[in-house]
Amino acid sequence: MRACFAHLLNPPWLKKAKPSSLRAFSSSSSSSDYSNQSRGGLPRFFSQFLPPSKGGIVRIQGDEFWHMTKVLRLSTKDRVELFNGKGVIIAGCIQSIDRTGLEVEVLEDPRIVLPQNTQWHVFAAFENRVDRLERVILAAAKQCQRLHEMTLNPPTKIGGLLPIVAQAKPSFVAVAEATPVFTALSSSRKESSGSIIIGPEGDFTKKEVDMIIEAGATAVGLGTHRLRVETAAIALLATVMLWSDSSQPLDS
Repeated sequence: MRACFAHLLNPPWLKKAKPSSLRAFSSSSSSSDYSNQSRGGLPRFFSQFLPPSKGGIVRIQGDEFWHMTKVLRLSTKDRVELFNGKGVIIAGCIQSIDRTGLEVEVLEDPRIVLPQNTQWHVFAAFENRVDRLERVILAAAKQCQRLHEMTLNPPTKIGGLLPIVAQAKPSFVAVAEATPVFTALSSSRKESSGSIIIGPEGDFTKKEVDMIIEAGATAVGLGTHRLRVETAAIALLATVMLWSDSSQPLDS
């Protein structure tokens, strides 16, 4: 199955997948490691390069430059935040703007924020263009105020998935008419890394499900209604993230 998982805020509507490979995303969840932009925080933009110290200059071009100047109408002396998608963030001030880009002066040394909660590896079987998915990931990271981007990994076949399932605990595979996901979560321990697997349209074959379960995954159901691949991925990921982020451990 060729597989991709887009971000929660912007799931793509995709064509039927071929049962040959899976695409994986890795994500982490944290809600208390950076400020809430909707309540007075600085506007935040992506920059792959960030200077190592206060006083450095970052040049912003392309889509981020267009967003800053044409959409938000920022100008010189406006303050912004820049992040690199790997947990590093800086505050800066726009110093100059020209026709092709703008320059931001760094006002403080970079802050590094480590992922604090469970990292979920998501394998979902559907096709899409990689470049589109990468744009969706960046847009979603900004909209959700995340400092750590989801990582889009190359497609893999079921055989390549099994070692990851064996190492990631807990690990869940969505299977029609399986034990409800809430029941499975109630008896699972919270760990630092987990995985969820969603099959293609028409579901996995029995042989494929058996292989995944033998590798260590727990089969879970998502209700009585059949869901599209991208909808099932969103539903399962949202459920396990809420569970893993809950303040009271279920296994205490």
